[in-house]
Amino acid sequence: MLETKKLGYWYGHEDDALFKNVTLSFDAGMSYAIVGQSGSGKTTFLALISGLDIPKAGVVEFNGQDISTVGLTKYRRHDVAIVFQSYNLFNYMSALENLMVAMAITGAQHKGDKEFARQVLAKLGLTDEQMVKNVQKLSGGQQQRVAIARTMCCDAPLVVADEPTGNLDERNTVEVIDLLQQIAHEQHKCVIIVTHEVEVAARCDVTIRLAERTFRVEQPA
Repeated sequence: MLETKKLGYWYGHEDDALFKNVTLSFDAGMSYAIVGQSGSGKTTFLALISGLDIPKAGVVEFNGQDISTVGLTKYRRHDVAIVFQSYNLFNYMSALENLMVAMAITGAQHKGDKEFARQVLAKLGLTDEQMVKNVQKLSGGQQQRVAIARTMCCDAPLVVADEPTGNLDERNTVEVIDLLQQIAHEQHKCVIIVTHEVEVAARCDVTIRLAERTFRVEQPA
C-alpha cells in the first residue's frame, strides 16, 4: 500500500541528514510502530508519509503512485488520516460535530449520516451526553477517542498517529492502542504509530527503529 524509496531528509547539509536511503513498505491490515530517540526524525518521517512535508531525496508512493504526482492536498484529504497527540479537534464543536465536519470535508461515504457518526462514537465508549458536549469539556482520553473515531468515519485507508498516547494514563493508553489495532485488523487499514513507549510498540504488529540515520525492522509480524 505505502512505500518509501531511498527517502532522505535534512535541514542544512546532506551530511547532517536525519535519515537517508530509507526504503520501507507498509501493508493494509497491519499496525506499525516507529520508535527511536527524541530528535531522531520519527515525527519528520511521519510528516513525509502524510504529505505534510516534502522529502529532500527519494519518494513516497501510495498504491504505486508518487504522492507528489497525485497531489499532496488530494492525498491528505482522501488517502491519509492523522491522529495527533494534541487531538487537533475543532475545540468550539461537539464530538459529533467534529465527525460530521470531517466526513463532509473528505467526502466520506457516510457524510451527512449523523446516526452512523453516533454509532462510531458509541462503539468507542462515548455516551449520548458526551457526544453533544463541547470537546474541551471531555477528558484527554475521551478527546483522543473522538480523534480516532474521526479516522473510522472517514474512508482514508492509511492512518498515521504521532504519539497518540503521550497525554494519557496507562488504562487509556491500552484502550487507545486497542482501538488503533481494531482499525488495522477489522477495517483493514494500514496504521503507522510514532511512539516512545515500549509498551505501545510491543502491541503493534511490526516495530521499526530509527537509529544511526536509518530504519531497521525489529519485530516482523
